[in-house]
Amino acid sequence: MDSGRFGTDVYARRLQSAADAAAAAGLAGLVITPGYDLRYLLGSRAQTFERLTALVLPASGDPTVVVPRLELASLRESAVPELGLAVRDWVDGENPYRLVADVLGGGPDSNPGSLRSCPPIKTAVTDAMPALHLLPLADVLGAVPILATDVLRRLRMVKDAAEIDALRKAGAAIDRVHARVPEFLAPGRTEADVAADIAEAIVAEGHSEVAFIIVGSGPNGADPHHECSDRELREGDVVVVDIGGPYEPGYNSDSTRTYSIGEPSPEVSRQYAVLQQAQRAAVAAVRPGVTAEQVDAAARDVLAAEGLAEVFVHRTGHGIGLSVHEEPYIVAGNDLPLESGMAFSVEPGIYFPGQWGARIEDIVVVTEDGALSVNNQPHELVVVPVA
Repeated sequence: MDSGRFGTDVYARRLQSAADAAAAAGLAGLVITPGYDLRYLLGSRAQTFERLTALVLPASGDPTVVVPRLELASLRESAVPELGLAVRDWVDGENPYRLVADVLGGGPDSNPGSLRSCPPIKTAVTDAMPALHLLPLADVLGAVPILATDVLRRLRMVKDAAEIDALRKAGAAIDRVHARVPEFLAPGRTEADVAADIAEAIVAEGHSEVAFIIVGSGPNGADPHHECSDRELREGDVVVVDIGGPYEPGYNSDSTRTYSIGEPSPEVSRQYAVLQQAQRAAVAAVRPGVTAEQVDAAARDVLAAEGLAEVFVHRTGHGIGLSVHEEPYIVAGNDLPLESGMAFSVEPGIYFPGQWGARIEDIVVVTEDGALSVNNQPHELVVVPVA
């Protein structure tokens, strides 16, 4: 495996599965511009510009990459050369959207005018396609494409063995960072100081970059999406640390642990113990056939029984992979049955505005009979001694 992508066979299987899904949906094919879907299907990290780059994947027929001639070099780091895919390059002054239609079986006929005499071409596009490409593409196809999200949904939700291995490596790397966090926490240091140390550790422990860092101390911990600030840490603070980033070939870690600078109060200890129970209950509920909302309820019910329902203010989890947040979402109202291979966070939290907050988060993968956690740092409230 190249450090930046999987083996060619992985992408060949994904392309065939995506084409089969397009056919099952009654589509002529898919048009995938740069973004997570393109990276999933080709290992490509190409970027979106004003000139169209797209994978055109017919429901039946050979995949083709439409790319500006001046961007041909961007294909070298993808699986395109090894897969032997057709490449249709174009130069300024040509219409790349007609090339797309041609690959989908609706190219220009003998009439040198528009394609409006051809039947509309029903296709789907990635949700990352910008309007500057979507609108001219729709004009050429004679129909507004639908989103490919539903077509590709199950493919990206159910991770294959290579993806699970990548998530496990990412999880182990972020565990190593959390193991180092106590050395960064000391009264008088700011949240920003701590975040800078964590950022350095994330890369040092093998991530390609930092995706996000939350260091929420004291009252800032009651804001689930707080990042970091110049607030100085104090003895007695409860500190929420939520961190993650991509690990080659681009699969993300995401893990939260909560720390106490000095011994916590008895009430903090009691409420944190309930949070631990809620997180354990949600993980224990994970298995094939259980719905996403049932996992959410497993955590929520434990907190509700102890009068903490109102301070759990977000969903229990989100899917993860090439994107930090993707399907499936572990939330009330989502009746999606879980399948072996799905990967998502389990992260209940409790938040007391103006006082403190806490969250425990692991990434788990659904197995044939339960859940495999890729994070294995202790869940206890980590007490950092004060000198």
